Amino acid sequence: MAGMLQMRRSRGAFSGVLLMLLGLWGALIPFIGPYFHYAYTPDKAWTYDTARLWLEILPGVAVFLGGFLLLIARSRHIALFGALLAAAAGAWFTLGPVLSPLWNNHVALGGSPASATVYMRIMEQLGFFTALGVVIVFVAGAALGRIASVTSGITTVEPVPETAVPAGTATAETVPVETVRSEETRPMRTRLLPRRIPAATTGPVKTVPAKTEDTTQTVG
Repeated sequence: MAGMLQMRRSRGAFSGVLLMLLGLWGALIPFIGPYFHYAYTPDKAWTYDTARLWLEILPGVAVFLGGFLLLIARSRHIALFGALLAAAAGAWFTLGPVLSPLWNNHVALGGSPASATVYMRIMEQLGFFTALGVVIVFVAGAALGRIASVTSGITTVEPVPETAVPAGTATAETVPVETVRSEETRPMRTRLLPRRIPAATTGPVKTVPAKTEDTTQTVG
């Protein structure tokens, strides 16, 4: 069971660093954005109000904490908690301004984009809330799937002890054995053998007289 909860730290390291950077952006951009003419109302640097606390500071801190847990976690349950925390905070970045009129007398919290041009107002809306939350949810979801895919954790391999051999004892040497094919498996080969001719007799030739048959008839 303990092996299934273990994981390599490298599985959540990259996602953790990325989530920490996104959390810092979400929590600090309302305070430092006015220096770069990128702000929501009130468009003054380091201006604090309750809307920024609930919609930007707290979710930014939660995303940073979730990324930090992913970065240092060596167990699956801590890494999963960090990924879920970051995903929930990212969803709040996107949905918070939309749902805030429900408890704020039908008035949206967080102010409005402070730029004069339409393009910059769109960029402020995306960078402060909508796109920021979507990116955080995507990164946290990718980390969540990567961590959940570790089914068996880290398998502990026990070292195999070497067998002690007494001094002076010859060790057995492994000799490769040549496989000999049996007669049944060998292919049949047909070979023409020369006909043996009996050797000539070297002794004297013995002549056997032929037997003559008597054909004389006696006439009386």
